[in-house]
Amino acid sequence: MKNKILLLKQLFIVFFITICSFTVASAAIAKDFSKIYLFYGTGCSHCAQVEDFFEEQDLLNRYPVEKSEIYFNRDNAIVFSKLLSERGVPIEAQGVPAVVIGNKVLIGDKPIIDNFISEADKWLQETSGQLENGKEGKSQDHKLDLTLITVVGASIADAINPCAFAVLIILMTAILATGDGKKALKAGLAFASSIFISYFFMGLGLYKALEIGGISGLFYTIVGWLALILGLLNLKDYFWYGKGFLMEVPMMWRPKLKSIIKSATSPLGAFGVGFLVSLILLPCTSGPYIVILGMLAERTLQTKAILYLILYNLIFIFPMILISLAVYKGLNPAKAEEIRQKRLKTLHLIAGILMLAMGVIILNGWV
Repeated sequence: MKNKILLLKQLFIVFFITICSFTVASAAIAKDFSKIYLFYGTGCSHCAQVEDFFEEQDLLNRYPVEKSEIYFNRDNAIVFSKLLSERGVPIEAQGVPAVVIGNKVLIGDKPIIDNFISEADKWLQETSGQLENGKEGKSQDHKLDLTLITVVGASIADAINPCAFAVLIILMTAILATGDGKKALKAGLAFASSIFISYFFMGLGLYKALEIGGISGLFYTIVGWLALILGLLNLKDYFWYGKGFLMEVPMMWRPKLKSIIKSATSPLGAFGVGFLVSLILLPCTSGPYIVILGMLAERTLQTKAILYLILYNLIFIFPMILISLAVYKGLNPAKAEEIRQKRLKTLHLIAGILMLAMGVIILNGWV
């Protein structure tokens, strides 16, 4: 009987990975066909030859060309990387000068000079009917961009992490021992606020470091594979919980963690403990966060990235707020811990599926 159950578990994993593989291979990505893009870099000699060619042939006036410099303009560099990735150009092959004409990509001065006019004329013929009938505008409205969905999915995977639940339940139990339910509620909310502040600024700091350092496409690919690995590890914890590497706080850290949490006997103490606990929880909760930060640093501008980080961390602390309110309304922390233990493997399953989906989305360039 045990062998049959083991076989079923293994078949489920193989089936799920196969589905992900087919998704990667067959998914169609909507692309921007409304204009022609010319990407160049300041000081690039090959780019200068292409620019001279465009000027001699008056191509900027003959065709709807958007000319973008990518060496010193991060916004343009993000657009460049996204457009070429969507069209199947691997990171290591991306360079300037480059031209994007519909689904066609020309890289290098000779391919552009030899083929631009014929490819641009062909593109105009193919798209003229769509532009006249307004179909292009419709396709733009449906352009696939899963950044928001990916951020929400990762934050949910992080929010349902058993570690965070366990920490809050221990905290509420310690403060309820004083007999003050209102103080316990304030402590729970203070703890959640502290976690939000610390995680937000840690995330913002890492985002800025990646941005200033000029994150490479290789790191972006690593982030996608990291999401897949984390997903498989969470699935492992669903099928074989406690065996091998555990996606939770290391066992040797747990006694120290409990003593730190129990030392908080007031809302102010809970707020301070939140900062310390956020560091201890990093091995347990940082996986999805690092994936998202790597994705945002490569694909998103700073203003939008900050908004995504705020959203991510609000979702992350939302279960903490719910548990605090539930305990204040009469839920016994011991009962909450019992529920957590019963749902432990299910939480790992949900987190695993979400992380696998994120990996597929990132590696396909849908964000």
